[in-house]
Amino acid sequence: MLSAHEVLDLAARVGPVLVFLVAITVVAEIASIAGVFDVAAHWAARAGGRRTWRLWLLIVALACVSTIVLSLDTTAVLLTPVAITVAAQVGVSPVPFAMTTLWLANTASLLLPVSNLTNLLALHHVASTSAYLRLSWAPALAAIAATVLVLALRHRRVLRGTYDVPSPPSPHDRVLLWSAGCVCVLLGPLFVTGLVPAVPATVAAVFLAVVLFVRDRSRLREIAVPWRLVVGVVVLFLVVQLALDHGLRSLLGSAVGSGVGTLDLFRLAFTGGVSANLVNNLPAYLALESVASDAPARLIALLIGVNAGPLVTVWASLATLLWRQRCRAAGLSISTRRLALEGFVAAVASVAAATVALVVVA
Repeated sequence: MLSAHEVLDLAARVGPVLVFLVAITVVAEIASIAGVFDVAAHWAARAGGRRTWRLWLLIVALACVSTIVLSLDTTAVLLTPVAITVAAQVGVSPVPFAMTTLWLANTASLLLPVSNLTNLLALHHVASTSAYLRLSWAPALAAIAATVLVLALRHRRVLRGTYDVPSPPSPHDRVLLWSAGCVCVLLGPLFVTGLVPAVPATVAAVFLAVVLFVRDRSRLREIAVPWRLVVGVVVLFLVVQLALDHGLRSLLGSAVGSGVGTLDLFRLAFTGGVSANLVNNLPAYLALESVASDAPARLIALLIGVNAGPLVTVWASLATLLWRQRCRAAGLSISTRRLALEGFVAAVASVAAATVALVVVA
């Protein structure tokens, strides 16, 4: 059993993370209702200059911004159907666009603490957001660059050619659209000011909920708050903490070592990536955190593994599960075998590139 002190400590760490998860989900849901992502995708189609590769690069940019500012689950849930629809409207294969949102939802989630739940958990062991950014910026950029390169090489034939610009999206409530759009833009700078991320996210969620209530209260029922996920995260934390108290910590410590040299960081990053694909990235992080939080560089190496690495199995991250649901809802089916084979290449490339970048800046 966990002691009262352990329960309180766990609550202090998990509470802000869960508040942020609920709040940012509400923000993302209302942004979708407002048409922020539809309009952004149409702008991308127009800005693509009728060139498929330009359109794809703009989807890359949207995926990166969405993941970094609003979290990887936002990209998986909200940008994936938009990317698939835009690809279908302009008459190109939706596969490279769907794979782009999936891979970048994971590999682009290193830069800011708010980009991934694992980052928020890691922030507990880092002196400040600025200290986190000092080590995360180079690995984050390297992971994104490696992912984009693999995607470009793999789908280079599909991305050739031209397209006709689709019709503009259906008219939206302009007040709601501009409110949600401005909030999404402002959240990024607020997240790096040093405030606890749950605070600006909660303020943004409440503000947008009020705007939606005033403009069209009936649509409040469309907001899906992830209560089951919240309960699951709580249970997961408790199970992992019990396992750590009963021998798992020492076992993991012997597996990943304790140094901060190049080989030590690679060992930790790839152990994190393999573990994430075996059991999901969140429990993998929770289990390995206790043997990686003794040095900031080791903690970032672990985040590289559990953020950029879970691209091989369907269950490797919640974002992948959500992405697959959205693909099926849009009528797109990508086999598990194809996902694993292509994801393995991307995972190895992005984890290796990010770890090299970490070694340089650490």
